[in-house]
Amino acid sequence: MNKSEIDPKIVEQIKKLEEKYEVMGQDLSSYLDGLLYSDYLTYWDYIHLDTLLSLQTPKTGMKDEMIFITYHQHTELFFKLILWEIDQIAEHENINKEFFLSRLKRINGYFKILENSFSVMVEGMDKDQFLKFRMSLLPASGFQSAQYRLIEISSTDLINLTDPVSRATFSNETPTEELIEKIYWRSGATELASGKKTLTLRQFEEKYNSKFLHRAKAFKEANLLRIYEKHFGAIANAEIIDELRAYDAYANVYWPLAHYKSAVRYLQRDPEDIAATGGTNWQKYLPPRFQKIMFFPSLWTEEERTEWGKSWVLKEVFQKQ
Repeated sequence: MNKSEIDPKIVEQIKKLEEKYEVMGQDLSSYLDGLLYSDYLTYWDYIHLDTLLSLQTPKTGMKDEMIFITYHQHTELFFKLILWEIDQIAEHENINKEFFLSRLKRINGYFKILENSFSVMVEGMDKDQFLKFRMSLLPASGFQSAQYRLIEISSTDLINLTDPVSRATFSNETPTEELIEKIYWRSGATELASGKKTLTLRQFEEKYNSKFLHRAKAFKEANLLRIYEKHFGAIANAEIIDELRAYDAYANVYWPLAHYKSAVRYLQRDPEDIAATGGTNWQKYLPPRFQKIMFFPSLWTEEERTEWGKSWVLKEVFQKQ
């Protein structure tokens, strides 16, 4: 090609760019000048690598605390992706099976990575170091993951997230404010003897309660359960049902029990157990069989609901058949 000639494809692209910027009342030439003088993009600038690697700031000199803080940051990034997919589903107009299914598979893929990678926490730290550096973290706790609570609120009707004792007294017509007051996770950070809220819970609610309430109201008709029932419930599509059941199992059985397995390794001690950093009652809070949280309860049999999480505990935690 003669150097004076311009590839017709490039000419066509320039015309399209010109049309794009004309609509916005912008001058294409100015943008081309900016492109001419800008530097090439690098990998480290694109992902803000230096900033990212500066965010791990352990509170002690214990070497394994780096593992602890890095893994929790990794977890929150995957929670962000899960919320990103849920928001796409909730905001999608004229949602169809293919889109719904593809996003559910993404969500399950993220949870699978999280659950499989939890061995970093269960097996990857020295127990003596953990029991020492954890005391510098008081009263912070993984219980305070607001993104995980937003995932729960966005996935099902709020009544399905209330504590099991109160659940039967509510309906979907119960005001959102009343349901939030009986959300199941509160019992996990309440002192057993006095019934008072721990500092961990008080801090958490002060920072995030208004956000939780806003999300719950916004997703009352747009949570994943409602979207499934509205658009796909009547057709009983086996592939969608399988993905929803897998999501329920990952979020409400495998993920909390991965934490339970970690707590058993590090915190269980005879004759009494070591308290968690946030004062959470992990023995009663983490096992799914106590809370029986299910995003899609109608997709499980009565026997499955009754035995929720039990077989996993026996096999994976206590290594029994």
